Amino acid sequence: MYMYFQRRPKFFLFQVNYEEFVLLFDVSMKISFSPLYFYLQRAATTLDEKIEKVRKKRKTEDKEAKSGKLEKEKEAKEGSEPKEQEDLQENDEEGSEDEASETDYSSADENILTKADTLKVKDRKKKKKKGQEAGGFFEDASQYDENLSFQDMNLSRPLLKAITAMGFKQPTPIQKACIPVGLLGKDICACAATGTGKTAAFALPVLERLIYKPRQAPVTRVLVLVPTRELGIQVHSVTRQLAQFCNITTCLAVGGLDVKSQEAALRAAPDILIATPGRLIDHLHNCPSFHLSSIEVLILDEADRMLDEYFEEQMKEIIRMCSHHRQTMLFSATMTDEVKDLASVSLKNPVRIFVNSNTDVAPFLRQEFIRIRPNREGDREAIVAALLTRTFTDHVMLFTQTKKQAHRMHILLGLMGLQVGELHGNLSQTQRLEALRRFKDEQIDILVATDVAARGLDIEGVKTVINFTMPNTIKHYVHRVGRTARAGRAGRSVSLVGEDERKMLKEIVKAAKAPVKARILPQDVILKFRDKIEKMEKDVYAVLQLEAEEKEMQQSEAQINTAKRLLEKGKEAVVQEPERSWFQTKEERKKEKIAKALQEFDLALRGKKKRKKFMKDAKKKGEMTAEERSQFEILKAQMFAERLAKRNRRAKRARAMPEEEPVRGPAKKQKQGKKSVFDEELTNTSKKALKQYRAGPSFEERQQLGLPHQRRGGNFKSKSRYKRRK
Repeated sequence: MYMYFQRRPKFFLFQVNYEEFVLLFDVSMKISFSPLYFYLQRAATTLDEKIEKVRKKRKTEDKEAKSGKLEKEKEAKEGSEPKEQEDLQENDEEGSEDEASETDYSSADENILTKADTLKVKDRKKKKKKGQEAGGFFEDASQYDENLSFQDMNLSRPLLKAITAMGFKQPTPIQKACIPVGLLGKDICACAATGTGKTAAFALPVLERLIYKPRQAPVTRVLVLVPTRELGIQVHSVTRQLAQFCNITTCLAVGGLDVKSQEAALRAAPDILIATPGRLIDHLHNCPSFHLSSIEVLILDEADRMLDEYFEEQMKEIIRMCSHHRQTMLFSATMTDEVKDLASVSLKNPVRIFVNSNTDVAPFLRQEFIRIRPNREGDREAIVAALLTRTFTDHVMLFTQTKKQAHRMHILLGLMGLQVGELHGNLSQTQRLEALRRFKDEQIDILVATDVAARGLDIEGVKTVINFTMPNTIKHYVHRVGRTARAGRAGRSVSLVGEDERKMLKEIVKAAKAPVKARILPQDVILKFRDKIEKMEKDVYAVLQLEAEEKEMQQSEAQINTAKRLLEKGKEAVVQEPERSWFQTKEERKKEKIAKALQEFDLALRGKKKRKKFMKDAKKKGEMTAEERSQFEILKAQMFAERLAKRNRRAKRARAMPEEEPVRGPAKKQKQGKKSVFDEELTNTSKKALKQYRAGPSFEERQQLGLPHQRRGGNFKSKSRYKRRK
């Protein structure tokens, strides 16, 4: 029997028999009543509490340092005034110090910080007019009836009642186009801008179908696949609201939530299952009674994200296990070649519904860009801090490329006194949902997130989206800025653009329908915030240390709890749960992860020489500078774009349906050039020309060409004979 004991910073492993284990139990019980155990048992503090603790500590230190300086200055001066006046002055100075500590800015600083930003309209180059995209699918239903209402769609009364209860008045364009086609049971491939109501567009026809044709046996008939947990929770919530007046059951199976309760819900065979690919495959391989052979409708929400390289193997496995006789619907704001490949393989006579173009942003979105000069990449953090402190103070989403940078921005902005939350893959599901809830309830003003939050999330009231760096592709940009200006509301996006990202900026400006503006921050403001961030580096390090210490304490507590649980059950009662199986082996998963990851080791292993050198230098220094941190963010985006370009250069698969090509307008009549004599003679087929061709050139033509005179043969009639007949 083995038992682990942790003594920071090392682990020790002891081999003990059962009697010694019982003895250790008594020792552990004694420890449990010691002050050390109560230290371990203390409640874990949140990141915001740690930040507040460090802020208070810094303020008290600054206050003590200022008061010490003032005392020294007073001692140096000759005390000619009475003692009472000195006491009054001291009290006044203390009061002024308190006020200064509350504001954190002096009057000189405030003069700099109140300087206004300048906005310039970016010139847009005239682009050549191109024809509209042709329908590459077998049938196109992008045209829809503008006057169509929910009452005209032949929906059941329970659904109409739910629509009224949810406050829906008129269907959106994608709903007008999709719901009638979905009710016919046809396969759909739909593309519409973010925030246009795609969830209701696929949920309503599915619910109508389930109401019209009740199930004969308890089986799951509809599967909705989503790329992220948060989007799954949102789709589940909307579907439940639409089905509130009928007997249709729904189930949510996403990562981060309790597996056992999900298995129990799946055994009850809900009508609609909303799941993420990873957790769904886990249940398929570990829950014997659950299968996909009875699926009648398969829906892929954010289909392009579901079919990219990260979900590729998982999606193949799920589609292989689904029923072949099914209706399939693909929905997204952007479409890729992978979606077309899936459509050609798995969709039968699909209907193509493109309400918006692939790169169209929301109609009422105001796009702004801030240029970062080549040698000023380290200003990104200062610029973002200036924007959030001075201009955009609430209902803001800040997108970063990496989880590490998102966490750092949370700490930095928190130390500046702003109400901030974060959302990325390193957090537990509870923390992610709590951050979303607090942002929706306006308990926090700023949500710092990675691309986990860029897909499908409908957060009401987001006024501004800020991009710390430009995303990987234009399609990623469309999804990020789609978090604001949703459902006909106005919104603003502000993106920081470096020299390496200007190519993407040009494409965005070309595609923009509304004028795009360039925002210029005063240099004094940027320098002020950069100095402030440099002074805060010690506080950032202190917060990170507190987090590391708490993590170690939690690990120690978990080990003690495990040991107590094992001892309470006894030696014989300890029964290990069977390991959960997966469709890939550990080696296959590891290879896939290494091949497709975009982490630091990936830059060092698979990158070019400059990336390798960059990572080596960063490791030697230990802590990265502001410029290096920004460069790392940009390198990750560039690497993704390079790999995407490499995939696009590969030979495309032969598809069952024709490729989408721009429709060419009627060909313009070209002015025919003057034909040569040879062309005229060769193409002239008139009777006169043929007779002349047979007779050969005339006497004058022969003289001009310098040819010998032709002797008349038997074929030509003599002159005397000709005269005689005449």
